[in-house]
Amino acid sequence: MANEKNSVIVELYDLVFTDRPDDRFGRVVTTKSLKEDDLIRLAVQRRTDLNPSSLRSSLDILKEVAAEELANGASVYFGLGYFRLLVNGVFTGDHAKWDPAQHSLRVKATPSPELREKVNGIHVNVLGMAQSSLVINTVTDVASGETNTRLTPGGGVNLAGIKIRIVGDSPDNGLRLIEQTSGTITLIPGTTILTNEPSKVSFIVPADLPAGDYKLSLTTQYSHGSTLLKTPKTYVFDYVLEV
Repeated sequence: MANEKNSVIVELYDLVFTDRPDDRFGRVVTTKSLKEDDLIRLAVQRRTDLNPSSLRSSLDILKEVAAEELANGASVYFGLGYFRLLVNGVFTGDHAKWDPAQHSLRVKATPSPELREKVNGIHVNVLGMAQSSLVINTVTDVASGETNTRLTPGGGVNLAGIKIRIVGDSPDNGLRLIEQTSGTITLIPGTTILTNEPSKVSFIVPADLPAGDYKLSLTTQYSHGSTLLKTPKTYVFDYVLEV
């Protein structure tokens, strides 16, 4: 049974890959973006006997231990999920060696039973069609072949979505990468946007982009055909992308 205490808002978008013109897909509206310090503040509000500094120190120690054990091949149950290492790339022959040019490790995260139970109990409020139909569905890193997980400096990226063509004379239009720890914003130069279509945009990641966790935003005045919006619309992709 849905818990009215926990609720989310879902907006609908056109599903362009089916024969039915009235097919839609839903997307949860992100109401806020919380970092660790925000979570610590909220925890202290609930339990006034907790000390923010002690919580931060304990969290940092647990994160360091969990990461160290994971880096030594352990499967770690930490926080809201299970974490383990997976291997990318193909090996040729029974005695093949590790080649960094062809092989890499990535972290696989699986939600914990507690998190799955919490999600299953969420009350969902469907508001109908979104006011803006601009949406990015997938971000594919060409170098690694991964979708919605990473970006490779100097490599290509393919965006698939709806009404994502970047047009208009507003200085806000374009693609930006937002580093999640520092908030630093990197503008993707227009000269590195290779494909610019309503359902597909391709670009090159800056070769000197520092390592970190990023979110991708796209701003445009595109509406349909040659019609432009007076005010630009911005869409921030839901997934955090690792560089």
